[in-house]
Amino acid sequence: MSNVNEGVLGEAVVPSIKPIKDAANAAKAAKEGSEGKKSVGREIFEWVVTVLVVVAITLTVRTFVFEPIRVDGESMIHTLENNEYTFTTKIDYVVGEPERFDVIICQFPGRTERFVKRLVGLPGDRIEVNGGFLTVNGERYEEEYLTNRPGYTGAWELGENEYFVLGDNRPYSNDSHLIGPLTRSQIIGHVRCVIWPLNKIRLVK
Repeated sequence: MSNVNEGVLGEAVVPSIKPIKDAANAAKAAKEGSEGKKSVGREIFEWVVTVLVVVAITLTVRTFVFEPIRVDGESMIHTLENNEYTFTTKIDYVVGEPERFDVIICQFPGRTERFVKRLVGLPGDRIEVNGGFLTVNGERYEEEYLTNRPGYTGAWELGENEYFVLGDNRPYSNDSHLIGPLTRSQIIGHVRCVIWPLNKIRLVK
């Protein structure tokens, strides 16, 4: 009887302990699985946040600080050549104002494309082009950077918030002598240097 009882007790004890262990193991496994899922989810979330931050910083830099811009066309020869890439700063015109003879990136009225030109006239200026030479407020400028001087003649009075731009390849440039002056908001950036091709790297003046 004693042995039978011990056997019965033994059989009674083992099943009562095993479910408890199984339940504990199941709970532990569930917890680890849950933590694993949270870890993967958290990692994905952190990657998404990182990507969004990088995109936001990139857009901010391109909008307000600087941007590489490709030259398309020959209106600025030989200051800038077709297919060269320029380093263009924008912060200059966020915290300050454009200056006469800056090479700039701009937009024309009614156009979405961006153009590279030289800023020759500021608000209130009287601009004249005669005999191939530029005169601003009665002062004639030689503009040594010009390769081809224009054959057209004209005079323009700039009002408040009006800016006059011309290409350095004057006879072949679509600029303010045809489309009229620009507004301040249409001046986007200041071209500082050529960064590509490597053998053409130089400052832009």
